[in-house]
Amino acid sequence: MTRPLADLMRPQKIDDIVGQSDLLGENGIIHQMVESGNLSNLILWGPPGCGKTTIARALANSVDMDFVPLSAVFSGTADIKKVMDAARQNHNIGRNTLLFIDEIHRFNKTQQDTLLPYLEDGTVTFIGATTENPSFNLNNALLSRCIVGVLKPLCTADLLTLIERAETFLNKKLPLTNDAKNHLANMADGDARFLLNSVEYLSSAKFKKEINADKLDEIIQKRAPLSDKSGDEHYNLISAVHKSLRASDTDAALYWVARMMTSGQDARYILRRLTRFAMEDVGLADPNAMQIALAAWQIYERMGSPEGDIALTELVIYLSTAPKSISAYKAQNASYRTAKDTGSLMPPKNILNAPTKMMQNLGYGDGYIYDPETETGCSGQNCFPDGIERISFYKPVERGFEREIKKRFDYWNSFRKKN
Repeated sequence: MTRPLADLMRPQKIDDIVGQSDLLGENGIIHQMVESGNLSNLILWGPPGCGKTTIARALANSVDMDFVPLSAVFSGTADIKKVMDAARQNHNIGRNTLLFIDEIHRFNKTQQDTLLPYLEDGTVTFIGATTENPSFNLNNALLSRCIVGVLKPLCTADLLTLIERAETFLNKKLPLTNDAKNHLANMADGDARFLLNSVEYLSSAKFKKEINADKLDEIIQKRAPLSDKSGDEHYNLISAVHKSLRASDTDAALYWVARMMTSGQDARYILRRLTRFAMEDVGLADPNAMQIALAAWQIYERMGSPEGDIALTELVIYLSTAPKSISAYKAQNASYRTAKDTGSLMPPKNILNAPTKMMQNLGYGDGYIYDPETETGCSGQNCFPDGIERISFYKPVERGFEREIKKRFDYWNSFRKKN
């Protein structure tokens, strides 16, 4: 066997592809293209092993077009021009070309722009495959000329179907119990390529007896969860952490942090984001949250993993169960806007120091009251600039420690109203 099983079993027709019913089902855009015999330019966006290349090849076969594959990793502008010259010659003799570019997000802006005139005049029908969010990684000009099809990881039922097909193709049963087959499908984590590579190994190895799920873990290493340090999955996971914490869903927050940690994310990045969460989302409803976040960060810096991991876990639990308030965040934004709008207003003279005689003569410090010496500890004197109405930037909520702050605010404001 000189070609991988995943390539040998690649479906040649759209109807034979497993999964992706949203695109390939009766009402899916790709099914409708095949039915009409008229293909549009496509961007296929999805995780590895979900069928992007298979769909492109099957589309070419379904409408009888020449399939020309390129990889954006290894190809450049010169390769594109060669393909387009050949496609024009094909067109002159009545043959149409489907150009498939894998990892299209790897092309820079100039290389992507090179495609545009050929898409405009119909020299080729274009399909690009990417694992990265097209909105962030592809030019608007290219996106505007394409339909984006979103592919999902294959579900367990789809992967079990592939195992059955592989056994039929190989004309032999895998040495797996039914539980082990289900476990293998789960281990693949939606990746058909990983699954079929595993099937290929299992079918060729010499095992003395049937393998159960526990033994399978020893033989095949589970597919690593999707994650990276700068792409979509990275930001999707940290977003899930934040949203779970805001919802006070402790178990979900622990799960998403565990996903990040087990996929090799830097714990210091997670701790930095959790410290930001303590400031912005917990805020003054629990002022201790910031100190606990900093302490957890420092513990991890000093101890590392695995000892420092428990500090991260305790922080996640603390933040998710803490009361939440963004009143300080709102106060900051409102005060900054007002400061920009009002310009360079002078502070009122009563709260200005008067270190010289001239400043005293100008009225600096006149009427100033030293609040700690008053009977109540609050004089109610005005500290806003002259010519501006008093504005309430900070509005404490009735949660956590801010209940106490609100009581103090109401108390101090009672004196200001008298003045």
